[in-house]
Amino acid sequence: MVSLVLSLLLWLNGLLESLERPSVGNDLSRRQLELSALAAPAIPPSLQPLLVGVDSGGLLLAELEKQAKEGGDSTTASAAVQASGEREARISLLERALLQLRQGQPAAARPLLLQLQRLASAEDQALIEQLLMLPQAGTMPAEALGMLEDPLVRRLSCQVLANTSDCAEPAAERRALLQLLGINLLPALALLVGLVLLLREGWLRWRGKQPPLPGLVGPDLGVIDVVLLIAGGFVLLGEVLTPVLLSPLLQASLSALAIKPPLADGVTVLAMYLGLMAAPLLMLFWLLRSRGEAPQGGWLQFRWRPLGSALRKSLKYLLIVLPLVALVGWLQQLVWSDIGGSNPLLELVLRSGNGLTLACFAFTAIVLAPLFEETIFRGVLLPVLGRELGPLSAVLLSSAVFGIAHLSLGEFPPLFTLGLGLGWLRLSSGRLSTCVGLHALWNGLTFTNLLLLAR
Repeated sequence: MVSLVLSLLLWLNGLLESLERPSVGNDLSRRQLELSALAAPAIPPSLQPLLVGVDSGGLLLAELEKQAKEGGDSTTASAAVQASGEREARISLLERALLQLRQGQPAAARPLLLQLQRLASAEDQALIEQLLMLPQAGTMPAEALGMLEDPLVRRLSCQVLANTSDCAEPAAERRALLQLLGINLLPALALLVGLVLLLREGWLRWRGKQPPLPGLVGPDLGVIDVVLLIAGGFVLLGEVLTPVLLSPLLQASLSALAIKPPLADGVTVLAMYLGLMAAPLLMLFWLLRSRGEAPQGGWLQFRWRPLGSALRKSLKYLLIVLPLVALVGWLQQLVWSDIGGSNPLLELVLRSGNGLTLACFAFTAIVLAPLFEETIFRGVLLPVLGRELGPLSAVLLSSAVFGIAHLSLGEFPPLFTLGLGLGWLRLSSGRLSTCVGLHALWNGLTFTNLLLLAR
């Protein structure tokens, strides 16, 4: 009871704090519009309205101005950039100023350029000074340094300073087009296939042509055991105590090995997640070892073999879940569009360009998280609740706990929907391996989408 009460208080506090965390959604929207503006010249004019809109530059400027208004006035924005020193924020300011200059709004662009003059590094000063000289005179700096290394900034600067549209960046434009197709066309096709599979699945089940659900086999544990495992092991020991004990040791080790950011971020995320897993998995092992002989397939029913059929089932249900999660996300945007509170790991992936760091993030998100979370939520919680409440109630409740455990109100609706898909897959397949596969594929798609949107 002590573990349960403390865990509920911690989770409630985490959910409320998520409202104050910034959402990665703004960064994703801005980055997609940046890719659209960059890729536009590589797209035939007849297809531009479909792929990037009629005026991709105008759409990007509108989004930048909207985000600036949501973030406060120019003084606040300037202070934020100065405090963070983030190149990404300076690029956004410069893109906004360049787009305003290109649309003949020098009075609106000048305050932004003056901010950048104070905040920009030495290698960007030449560009800022040339832009401040407009409309009298201005020339492109001789070298592409600093923010001019960004192809969209380089092309916009050329168009403004040279007063010409002949500022093509063919290689960057083609690459941006491929990125856009990867984040738009492929998911759209997957959604279409998933919708067909979802309708077919519903039709077959309505006609009674689907095989009956296999028995729900799981650990011989009680509700109190599960409360102890999740509240005591996962939350209190894993999420609260482990970081307190592990963080000083990890920081000292990173300093001794001279491992610095961004690689230190990746190592920290990986080590912290391994530490979080340790206590609940050891507790689960201790609980199960006294339960006698395990049933065929083991207490958790991973049943990895045959691996091919597990992967096919995982892929099929990934396609089925996609349109459901997309629908829930769309409805959430209609009701509460700016709820905030994204997983901090998404921001780290989006901003990190280090290969080893991304490998640490990928291993954590695509391998460790699916194995651990499916063990806890679909391997233990769902079967135990199924014996007490029935399988459908168990799917609903385990999905709610799964969503809440991620401590993000903004992400709860899609995570709850994903949990329903994972729970139903556990019921229909009788195998935990299929759930691990679906979870890994889902996280892999999210990770790939972030990589395509990263600079």
